[in-house]
Order: sequence, then structure tokens, then C-alpha cells
Amino acid sequence: MKKVEAVLKPFKLDEVKEALHEIGVQGITVIEAKGFGRQKGHTELYRGSEYVIDFLPKSKIEIVIEDHMLERVIEVIAQTAQTGRIGDGKIFVTEILDAVRIRTGERGDDAIK
Repeated sequence: MKKVEAVLKPFKLDEVKEALHEIGVQGITVIEAKGFGRQKGHTELYRGSEYVIDFLPKSKIEIVIEDHMLERVIEVIAQTAQTGRIGDGKIFVTEILDAVRIRTGERGDDAIK
């Protein structure tokens, strides 16, 4: 099993969610986040004063999937979330050793289906 974490622009979240649903991803966890990468925030003017906004709003999705789905999931997220502008986000993949469905006690791949 693999865990895919993707940090992306918030306005792309619904589009990514729909695209993942179309390829059979059943469960997604979404976290509202703030952060920055190369864009390093920006400056805003409010009532005549300049403010530096260090952290920009981001959405983070977490998905645990079977190994055979990994490349397709990465491809769908990357294509759907891409705007071609700085700050499009990142995708991280980690190995999951085990999963347990609390309600039934199912383990491994059965717990994530």
C-alpha cells in the first residue's frame, strides 16, 4: 500500500477530487493548510499599510491506495492540479505497512477497499 499526499492550490481541489473519483479512488482526506515554497508569499496593501503574507492557503489531500494504482493516481493529480504557474504544489509518496478498518477489523488492502 502507498500513501499519496498532495499539496495543491485550493481552487483545484474539487477538480482533483472528481478526477480521482473517476479512476476509482474511494477515500480522500482533505486538510486546509497554509504554506509556501519558491513563491515565498506576497505583499498586500490594507488601509494604506503593507503586509507581508508569508503563508499562502493550500489544500492537502491524503490517499491510501493499493500499489497498482500509484502511477495512475500521481498522473491524475499532476495533470488536474497543474496551472503552469509557480505554487502548483507537490506530490509525496510513502509506504504504508498496514491499515486496519476499525469497524470490522479488516487489515491491509481489504481495509482500504
